Amino acid sequence: MTGAATSFRYDLDGQVIGISVERAELWPSFDLMLGTLRVDEAVDPGFRIDIRETSALPENPAGKLAFDGEVPLDGHCRIIDAGDIVHLVFPGLQTASIHACEGSAEIRVHPDSKVKWTLLMMVLDAALDAAGQHMLHTAGLTLPGREALVLIHAPSGTGKSTTSMALASLGFGLCSDDVMILGAKAGGVTAWGMPRKVKIHRNTAAMLPFLAPCLGDKWDAEGEQAVPLERLAEIIRVEDVRARPVAALLHLARSADGQTRLMPMARTDAMVALATDNVRTGMTGLLPMQKRRMATIAALVKAVPTFTLEVGSRPEDTAALIRAVLDQA
Repeated sequence: MTGAATSFRYDLDGQVIGISVERAELWPSFDLMLGTLRVDEAVDPGFRIDIRETSALPENPAGKLAFDGEVPLDGHCRIIDAGDIVHLVFPGLQTASIHACEGSAEIRVHPDSKVKWTLLMMVLDAALDAAGQHMLHTAGLTLPGREALVLIHAPSGTGKSTTSMALASLGFGLCSDDVMILGAKAGGVTAWGMPRKVKIHRNTAAMLPFLAPCLGDKWDAEGEQAVPLERLAEIIRVEDVRARPVAALLHLARSADGQTRLMPMARTDAMVALATDNVRTGMTGLLPMQKRRMATIAALVKAVPTFTLEVGSRPEDTAALIRAVLDQA
């Protein structure tokens, strides 16, 4: 299929990405998430993404096989490391070629398939990496009355969203419950939240009744509802999208006795925990982008205090503990 391309521009804290796509329908997921960051098309992008439909997919590029296996929800894929170019291949469906040095990426999609989330996120990762920013699986909340924020890390299912919502009900400002963008510069470490919907689990809703006005009566197969930030902003403070200084890193854990505690955590342990969940090792070792992500994580744990936050039966108890420690910082 050929025709006039549709263009989009998004400002990711100074890194403008430009998307050229044959049909707007090929880019719906990202526009739903990044729509609030869209800027005028006249702005010159620092990273370009070209998306085209074609039945002739470039599935066998030269390079070293870095990954060959199943990706949750998206199926079988391969990653090929060709030095300055990294290729992602979903056989028979779509491919992506990321040119780090050129600041560009090409996505090729079979006419009968939709662009997969894994592929989109890897391309977005590359665009951020080109500007010295890195996407981390953490929540982020501003401290009451302050611009500084805390990052809360935990493996999926540990209670990150529940803790985030509890803190947001007690004066903390929600930047994101799941994805924060980290940048380490000479002036310090900053982060901003990806403006995406918050998934509220039915267990979270049961523990935090104040969320009820934002929820309907239908839950998905995982027992969750995706709630727009605009809806949440009616009952909690949702922060605008801009980089803020990081005040602390908290590693979330479940309390064995139901009591909530905040304890110092060794920086090396904090780095291992955060890297385990955010840095991927392939058959060829760490790709260059993953090495730079690791370096940014190292800069974070070196620059800010690190803690273990054990959450008990009352997630709202975390607010007073965090404030007691960090209000003096």
